[in-house]
Amino acid sequence: MKMVLTILFILSLLSLSHASVVDFCVGDLTFPNGPAGYACKKPSKVTADDFAYSGLGIAGNTSNIIKAAVTPAFGAQFPGVNGLGISLARLDLASGGVIPLHTHPGASEALVVVQGTICAGFVASDNTVYLKTLKKGDVMVFPQGLLHFQINDGGSSALAFVSFSSANPGLQILDFALFKSDFPTDLIAATTFLDAAQIKKLKGVLGGSG
Repeated sequence: MKMVLTILFILSLLSLSHASVVDFCVGDLTFPNGPAGYACKKPSKVTADDFAYSGLGIAGNTSNIIKAAVTPAFGAQFPGVNGLGISLARLDLASGGVIPLHTHPGASEALVVVQGTICAGFVASDNTVYLKTLKKGDVMVFPQGLLHFQINDGGSSALAFVSFSSANPGLQILDFALFKSDFPTDLIAATTFLDAAQIKKLKGVLGGSG
């Protein structure tokens, strides 16, 4: 038993030693993105620019059906966050703008409002709904994988920044999954109890088929 414990202790030290040698893994975007992120860029090709990103300083275009825009700084846009377990995004919402019910399968989210007023909330797995009206400087967190949303219920535009606990948090928007896909109308009606005519109308708006 002593021998086993000694071996495990040595292996743990070796593991820690190896971890400390690899400071970062800047994503090489010439390779595909996998479950563990991007392959690492060769250290000789890494520059300071890989660890800085300016895209979140530009307002997104909110002239769309949801009156909102999301500007991501995920691994695909910001290679420096690859492997670090973090990423960011900018949310621009015109008055009445909405980020529809959606989930991030791979990350929890923290949102901070820097302009305007945002009504935000999420639905827990026991169907409890947690809602909060957020003003400038307020922060709200959304646990990983849970349906959540943001709405600008104020009279002026709103701006928020969000951070995620993954470089690739993933995204699935409920409305798009139902009404912007080829999910057959009769099956949506059977599984959601929605009226078929309303489903077809929503598919027409969002570009779905079936």
